[in-house]
Amino acid sequence: MSSGDFFQDVFEIVRLIPNGRVSTYGAIANALGKIGAARQVGYALNNCPSDVPAHRVLNRKGVLSGKHFFGEERMKELLELEGLKVENDVLVNFEKYFWDPSNEL
Repeated sequence: MSSGDFFQDVFEIVRLIPNGRVSTYGAIANALGKIGAARQVGYALNNCPSDVPAHRVLNRKGVLSGKHFFGEERMKELLELEGLKVENDVLVNFEKYFWDPSNEL
């Protein structure tokens, strides 16, 4: 990742999350060498460009915690369009679909 702006680095990683996979705020922070900066990743995604698939970023338990970015149902709809199943705002089989940028990049 670049040594530039943290938000831009977050956007760069999130753009790499494959369709049908998800990551977490903490995993993205860790991949950027910013352990403990999960909240800052969330701040970045709250202001991301439309080409950043922020709907693929969940909390560490697989909960759709970014719904306020998209509206009440939109995050769920976007994930389901990618073939994922969400029940009670939690991704079903979260571990199966988890993409860890520290291991994948």
